[in-house]
Amino acid sequence: MKNLALYMVTILIWGSTWIGIKYQLGSVDPMVSVIYRFGLAAMILILFCRIRGLSLKFSPKDHGYLLLLGLLLFSLNYWLVYLAEVYLTSGLVAVLFSSIVFMNIANGAIFLKAPVQSRMIAGAVIGIAGIVLIFMPEIESFGFTDKGILGICLGFISVLLASLGNITSARNSRNNIPVIQANALGMGYGTLILILAAFFMGKDFTFAMTPSYVGSLFYLAVFGSIIAFGCYLTLIGSMGADKASYAIMVVPVVALVISSFMEGYSWNLPALSGMLLVVGGNFLAMHKPAATST
Repeated sequence: MKNLALYMVTILIWGSTWIGIKYQLGSVDPMVSVIYRFGLAAMILILFCRIRGLSLKFSPKDHGYLLLLGLLLFSLNYWLVYLAEVYLTSGLVAVLFSSIVFMNIANGAIFLKAPVQSRMIAGAVIGIAGIVLIFMPEIESFGFTDKGILGICLGFISVLLASLGNITSARNSRNNIPVIQANALGMGYGTLILILAAFFMGKDFTFAMTPSYVGSLFYLAVFGSIIAFGCYLTLIGSMGADKASYAIMVVPVVALVISSFMEGYSWNLPALSGMLLVVGGNFLAMHKPAATST
């Protein structure tokens, strides 16, 4: 039940963060907005650790892996996603990100010696087929131009980095680094990395003092980063990066359900069929077959 609760919280929050990201786009550079988001989240988490007396002292080796977590999951990954969305629709990015299930299965087997189960692969294939059906109009409208191919490459690199970040989180959990402290330091390291990149690229650190920008920043930092990442990375530690990543596949479906209420998104037969496939793929991957007696 605990894993189910964590799973539901993750997909419901990340399925709604598109609203917050929508209000972040505008006068502030996307990279700078990501810096504000993870910087605020890191400060809140570090303050929480101090108040609760949670130790932030780790070995140099563990700090190296926490730095790697920040590099892969809380900085480069998000930056490349924003860059990919300059050239691709959000639907195509969602299709690309659904491939993280396969990457987590492969990387888990390579780096963590995790077993590869046939039902996990079958569930991933069914789920991705559902995502493709849901976003078929955007896929059909894609053109293989130089910018389109660049967007695809950026998207795949982002997914690969995110997958390696998932594996890094699983390694940290295996070495008894608590998720709260790992996220506090990982987001802090990720923020510092992005700040250095932003200064190197000459980004302007502007800030929109509007209710929509400030409110969405708070929502993305507290709910989208602290709570959702806390739940998701806890899932990785308890059930493995391969199973946990199925949550990411469900996120676009939740986002479209919310959009149908807030923006009037109209569901058609292929989209409904795709949603059923995503749900079916998740059930196949998560459901443990009953043991047979001999």
